[in-house]
Amino acid sequence: MKKPNVVVIGGGTGSFTLLSSLKELPINLTAIVSMADDGGSTGILRDQLGVLPPGDIRQCLVALSDASEELRDLFTFRFPSGSDLAGHSFGNIFLSAVEAMTTDFQSAVRVAGDILRIRGTVLPATLDDSRLVLKQGGKEIVGQHLIVTTKILNRQPDLSLTPNAKLNPDAQKAIQQADLVIIAPGLLYGSLAPALLVSGMGQALKDTEAPIVYVANLANKPLHTQGYAVHDYAAEIERFIAPATLSMVVYNNEPPTEEQLQTYVAAEELPVEIQQTALDKADYVAVPLACLSHDILQQDPNDTLVTRTFIRHNGAAIADWTASYLQL
Repeated sequence: MKKPNVVVIGGGTGSFTLLSSLKELPINLTAIVSMADDGGSTGILRDQLGVLPPGDIRQCLVALSDASEELRDLFTFRFPSGSDLAGHSFGNIFLSAVEAMTTDFQSAVRVAGDILRIRGTVLPATLDDSRLVLKQGGKEIVGQHLIVTTKILNRQPDLSLTPNAKLNPDAQKAIQQADLVIIAPGLLYGSLAPALLVSGMGQALKDTEAPIVYVANLANKPLHTQGYAVHDYAAEIERFIAPATLSMVVYNNEPPTEEQLQTYVAAEELPVEIQQTALDKADYVAVPLACLSHDILQQDPNDTLVTRTFIRHNGAAIADWTASYLQL
């Protein structure tokens, strides 16, 4: 029996969570990764070495790795404070070094994939050096890192990539050959938008015969998506690609524990709302699923360059749903 081809599109943390569990299924798995990150270790390497952003790629490589725990830990290791490398990830430096040596980012990804013995394929969404741009209030805010820390004033912000970024031909081929495409959860206007706004991505998703599933975010971001419901996220994703493109939206219907609610409040992030009437009227099929992770995660003390969210999906629940849907 031919293994189905499953493509996951997204950024770092959301894709990492899904890929870590999906790799256990009997599928041909491909991660297509957003390439607009310019904060933290990744941003410094981009600015100083002129390389493409390695951070989200590294996370997806580690997620798919079948290598030893020590080797996976090495690629996620961050140098401690007190040196010029403080906060940098070894994996980011490795990918940037191979790219600088070969002048080919895809070669760097392949080399790292071979070392980590990944179960699947990791592809940059684009091979063009591009930045995310937000236009609002008569100004242009350039760069994902700045946009993440900017209050977005409108519900349909004017976002673009500059210079124009073209879809990686290998990514286009993967989407064309897919049996299922999953858009991973992630920061809507910082991580998902730059992946979906790549020129050619919308057309590729419109042309594929594969069902397209969006795994909805769990928490709203106070500066970006305060008060958003599941259908608001889905509407924005379709605005980025093409109307009526989504086949299904999988959303969490499991209430958080009291401890998790405290985590939400501490992060100033509230759970994404569910407005059933709007979901019932949607062109896509809305799929409720208990997929909230109950693990309480902590930030790496050496990860000093950015602040991360620790409200995560239960990747195993998403993988179980995928296996059921594909009748594996």
